[in-house]
Amino acid sequence: MKKPLKRFHRLAWCFVLALAAAGGSVASAATHDGLRDVAVHAGSGDFGESDGPAAAAAFRTPKGIKLLPDGTLLVADTGSHLIRSVKAGRTDKVAGVTFDFDAAGLPVGGLADGKAGASVFQSPSDIDVDADGNIYVADTGNNVIRKIDRDGRVTTLAGSPVGAPGYRDGRGGEARFHAPSALAVAPDGTVYVADTLNHVIRKVTPDGVVTTLNAFRLRGVEVFAGVVEPAGDFRDGPLSEALFNEPSGLALDGKGNLYVSDAGNQRIRYIDFAAGTVTTVAGGGNAGPGDFYAEGDYADGDALEARFDFPRGIAVAPDGSLLIADSGNHAVRLLKDGRVYTVVGNDGAEPGRTNGTEKSARLTFPTDVDVDAQGNIYVADAYNNQIRFITGYRLPAGTAKDGVIRVADGGRLIEFDVQPVIRHDRVFVPVRHIAEALGYEVQALDNRQVVLAKSGVRVTLRIGDARADISQDAGTTVLTLDAAPFIEGIRTMVPVRFIAEALDRQVDWMAEWKLVVIR
Repeated sequence: MKKPLKRFHRLAWCFVLALAAAGGSVASAATHDGLRDVAVHAGSGDFGESDGPAAAAAFRTPKGIKLLPDGTLLVADTGSHLIRSVKAGRTDKVAGVTFDFDAAGLPVGGLADGKAGASVFQSPSDIDVDADGNIYVADTGNNVIRKIDRDGRVTTLAGSPVGAPGYRDGRGGEARFHAPSALAVAPDGTVYVADTLNHVIRKVTPDGVVTTLNAFRLRGVEVFAGVVEPAGDFRDGPLSEALFNEPSGLALDGKGNLYVSDAGNQRIRYIDFAAGTVTTVAGGGNAGPGDFYAEGDYADGDALEARFDFPRGIAVAPDGSLLIADSGNHAVRLLKDGRVYTVVGNDGAEPGRTNGTEKSARLTFPTDVDVDAQGNIYVADAYNNQIRFITGYRLPAGTAKDGVIRVADGGRLIEFDVQPVIRHDRVFVPVRHIAEALGYEVQALDNRQVVLAKSGVRVTLRIGDARADISQDAGTTVLTLDAAPFIEGIRTMVPVRFIAEALDRQVDWMAEWKLVVIR
């Protein structure tokens, strides 16, 4: 009895939500940046390093991605210590070799240059490409920046030859990094590096000369009595005086300036090279004297009032907006025109591994994003061991701005012999057409009531009556609609949102097109 009762209450709650949602005016627009669908681009979700068909491939916490002009997606497969690619439905190794496993059965990383197939990496976390097609890798565990040339040879561009952490400017092997986790390559070949545990942004010239752009200053945090650990800090202003706290994402914009995902400060910062300044463009919060980080949170809205939870990888979209992998909120966010929106993962949603719409899909600790010329988004869904793919909703064939109200079931328009109408700011449709399109069986239909059935659940609607009976083995509940069914000609018209959301379907109104979208 417990299972039917649980299901009954869940269905009843869906009807309550549907009624609440139906209360909004049909003039309300869909989500700011359009409707989205989320799918898997590569990875079965298994924890491993197998190549082959993209859907069956296995990754180990992939943290960095880069989309190439030919559609190839490069992947920094962090836990496997490999650089991989996804192209034309296949996953293959680009560089790195697994030479041993530890006692837990996990691959062992290391530092070795040479041919791509014989090179060794240690927890690579990010990846970018220059204008000539050379690949650059933030080899985090080795504290170095690596380069894979077009001939497939791996060299260390800058950092300790033995992978030792530290902080020092200089040329090539003289320089020292501490867990560099993000990079961005400028058109002139300059590599900008988020030197994460040094809390600074570094610049590496094409010949390997490393300089630091902002102030290097560590803040002491007492973790136990008498035990102090170094942490980052926060300060906007002149670039030479600015302070960061575990910067973990970089992206160059069309002006050649640099966005920085300042993870420990829960902010997105902006380096204007011409002005020589650092400003906060989104996010906020402050770390207390005994805190390593500002407190993470979740909020959309005005950019400086918005809140993040350890934002990491970022990417500039074709329209100049900024996509953000908000890892702790398990979300992809968008900074556009001075406001922050959620693309996937509404309201700081719980983690998960679910495809579907922008509201129902779930990610788990996304760490990087990239975007193609059409605005499709790729996500390194690190803790799901997958690469996810976010596309904009495509209007069905036959959609037009002609004032006609239409209803789409996914990407297909539902045909009606009586056109949908708007009454009391609600869209009403002929009951038989919508019921059958959504999998209901119409068991009774007369001039007084309509009975719909699906999977042991019966819904009874009455003409001219705002009450709806929902019956199951566990019992019957009565809900009150705020718009009653009515007769139009010879057809019984019912509120489409009520019917669709009762089936756990998402319903959106695209006012510009007068289109109801059911997904």
